[in-house]
Amino acid sequence: MKLSGFKTPLKAARLVIFTAGLVGLLWVPAMADQWSVFDTKYLVIRYQSLEDLEEFDRRIEFEESAGVSGFFTGSNTGENTEGDRLKKKLDALFEKVQLILDMRKPIKITVNLYPSAEALHEAYFQIYKKPGKLRAWYIYEYNTIYMNVADLKAGMLAHECAHAIVDNFLSVRPPRASSEILARYVDSALYKEVKTY
Repeated sequence: MKLSGFKTPLKAARLVIFTAGLVGLLWVPAMADQWSVFDTKYLVIRYQSLEDLEEFDRRIEFEESAGVSGFFTGSNTGENTEGDRLKKKLDALFEKVQLILDMRKPIKITVNLYPSAEALHEAYFQIYKKPGKLRAWYIYEYNTIYMNVADLKAGMLAHECAHAIVDNFLSVRPPRASSEILARYVDSALYKEVKTY
């Protein structure tokens, strides 16, 4: 067999090996980054296993009645599957954060759930090219919250959602210290009655 354009079979073989290697290099990261998606009105939850999503559901202790579900979105649809229950819980939590901040604007935020602290720290390193030991964080440019499902509670999710809501609501993003004050306030007021104005 003669490949046109190549003077020797060795050059053709090198090209085939190089091409296969290049395709392999591109394929491996894509395979390692397999995400499943759970979508609510306000959040796109990206997770890597069903166990991670179930653990996330267990750790977010927030009842729909503690929030204001239906306040912005209308009445309850009556669905009762586990997925519907989780959607209602997450949307109620998000609406409660909006109510606490008095910042209501339709937005959608991505939440990347990592299975362990090590996986979360690796994600931090991939983004910032330096080590980091944060428990959770929000990046405005990606409109994404990064969390470790093994170290998580409703207040942490509310805190990070507050960062996203503040950054997307105001026409000029506030200084980090101001945003942090508001996010900490949300965390502390999550289970309290909210005075509306």
